[in-house]
Amino acid sequence: MEIRRATTVAELVAAEHLYDGPAREEWAARFLAAPGHLMLVAYTEDGFPAGFVSGIEMTHPDKGTEMCLYELSVDEAHRRRGTGRALTEALLAAARERGCRGAWVGVDTDNAPALATYRATGAADEGVFAMLGWTLPDGEAAPPA
Repeated sequence: MEIRRATTVAELVAAEHLYDGPAREEWAARFLAAPGHLMLVAYTEDGFPAGFVSGIEMTHPDKGTEMCLYELSVDEAHRRRGTGRALTEALLAAARERGCRGAWVGVDTDNAPALATYRATGAADEGVFAMLGWTLPDGEAAPPA
């Protein structure tokens, strides 16, 4: 297994079987162009994208820069082989290289595989929280700021 940073739209689109829905080239291009966005892809020996982790740097005046582990996904046929752990560790290493002061991830409290993966890489529980969201009309058509 080799983990590499995705740097092209083609790489992001090729990994779409790992996403919640189909990849859109314009969103992939916007992701790559955004400062602080990072996607690492784990490839099998034959070049199959077996998993990915995405992270976004976030900076706040009193916290400095932290890495948010935005999403982690491993192809079902490649699970329970350490791929998720290796991807998480690679993102943490990239965060350290970028000077991040910490990293964090939101995870459902009933997602035992994710909790086990993150705890295996040294994550500690920081309490329970609720995640709330908004769907914004026409948000996908908005031009980059």
